[in-house]
Amino acid sequence: MASDGFTTCLWFDDQAEEAAHYYVSVFKDSDSRVGEITHYPEGGHRPVGTVLTVDFTANGQKFVGLNGGPQFKFTEAISFQITCENQEEVDHYSERLTEDGGELGPCGWVKDRFGVSWQVVPSRLLEMFSGPDRAAAARANKAMESMRKLDIAALERAFAGE
Repeated sequence: MASDGFTTCLWFDDQAEEAAHYYVSVFKDSDSRVGEITHYPEGGHRPVGTVLTVDFTANGQKFVGLNGGPQFKFTEAISFQITCENQEEVDHYSERLTEDGGELGPCGWVKDRFGVSWQVVPSRLLEMFSGPDRAAAARANKAMESMRKLDIAALERAFAGE
């Protein structure tokens, strides 16, 4: 049995197309694009012609946005982790994902205007946590817990014991 991998389905009330274009604009790379858009047929639970699904790729990850109605909402139980190489990337994703009604959460988490949760994490923090110096990792963790948007320089200072 052949598989095309995983595609994440995001259930929206009626903002799937808006969200797809938004995510493609946030993750500007050659793999980010909006693909096929389908519409509700006759007999669907939305008016004929209303957007049903939107296929899109953001940062190489395949998604389908589904306009399913207001029954389900996003929660922090599911989030997407963005591994950032530097502070510029942390700032970019934190700022873009919180614009127009999104919000910063604790420890580098953000919730975008659609209610989708993201973890904006520097790769250096992951290295700190997985390294052999457990006391340094604990200091970095304590510093992270006091932050909203993560500050790599401050995490480095905490890790070093400064």
